[in-house]
Amino acid sequence: MDDNKLWELRAFIYQHFAETTRAPHVGEVASHFALSHEEAASAYEELHQRHALYLKPGTHEILMANPFSGVETPFAVRANDKRYFANCAWDSLGIPAALHSDAEIEASCAQSGEPIHLRVFGGEVRGSEALVHFLIPFRAWYNDLTST
Repeated sequence: MDDNKLWELRAFIYQHFAETTRAPHVGEVASHFALSHEEAASAYEELHQRHALYLKPGTHEILMANPFSGVETPFAVRANDKRYFANCAWDSLGIPAALHSDAEIEASCAQSGEPIHLRVFGGEVRGSEALVHFLIPFRAWYNDLTST
């Protein structure tokens, strides 16, 4: 698949997340782009290799299309009257940025378990003095993205 078509497919995946709060299945992408199931699955694999999304190991199911999570996580983001899930604290701030919207974020402190409630309003984070710590440098995130 040529790069232009691949990036159109990626844009469709992100638009699907934004509109539905969930990842599109390979069949949905195949249908939308008039591709065979195998062509769409191959495109998912290529996007995974390019770190444009992250597949559940051994499947063609999207686990992550940063900042969106394909599964429920402890990082819930309410924006545009919808409930999204982020992959981590950083991505919970990325969802309102990607959607260009205000948001309410509910999470918990990884160290203490205490609830954290944040508001993103007008592009600013409000409601907490919480700090986010990244124990692994960015350059190493894809070594084991699900535990980063």
